[in-house]
Amino acid sequence: METPVLFTPTLPTFFTMFLLIYLFARFVLFRSWGPKHRPEASSCVISLAHSTPAVFMAIHALIHSQTTSIFASHNTAFENTVLEYSIAYFLVDLLHYLLFFPSEVLFILHHLATLYVFLTCRYVVHHGAYAIIVLLFLAEITSGCQNVWTLASFQRDDSASAAKLYDFLSPRFYAFYTVFRGVLGPLFMFKMGLFYASGVAGEEVPTWAWVSWMVVIVIAICVSILWVLSHWKDWYRDKVQKKER
Repeated sequence: METPVLFTPTLPTFFTMFLLIYLFARFVLFRSWGPKHRPEASSCVISLAHSTPAVFMAIHALIHSQTTSIFASHNTAFENTVLEYSIAYFLVDLLHYLLFFPSEVLFILHHLATLYVFLTCRYVVHHGAYAIIVLLFLAEITSGCQNVWTLASFQRDDSASAAKLYDFLSPRFYAFYTVFRGVLGPLFMFKMGLFYASGVAGEEVPTWAWVSWMVVIVIAICVSILWVLSHWKDWYRDKVQKKER
């Protein structure tokens, strides 16, 4: 039996990379921005640096996962790399929130819960990365658009072009987000839950692991749905108000 590798140099390398990107964004890219939005904008930049590569890495990992019981299969070396890439990003962004926005409890809890799933899958269970990476793909495919939309929202009061971009992106981003996180995400979560509840995973993915993963995933998807519904409501209200003027 292959001995699991508990440590690889990729995690500290990825962590250093995201930290340097964050520092570059904060002190160079957004040096002219005010103190209110500069940390948030820097967080968006590292999210952009994570999301697009993570999507392509996830696609590559999923294409090359050709085992018979993929939800309980042993993590491949590349799947572990994908997990480490995301772990590094969430660690840096968690530090960002703890340092600059400690009152943002929801985001901090989200990052801690996500790190719990990734870390246990990578370093404790060593199985089940396929399902986690599918969910990573469904989440991160919307992040690029979300971060551009967020950056535009920071500048829309001071820039007509940013306001125009924000208005253009809002309904398209909400629709994109709704499809992947509000429809495809819950469908895959349901399929994943049925698989583990059936007992097919056996001892490869312990009960404590998949149950705790499912709790985190269910809560995350519910919060995502509530978030996008709230923004759809705000967008519709603003549209109605503009028509009445």
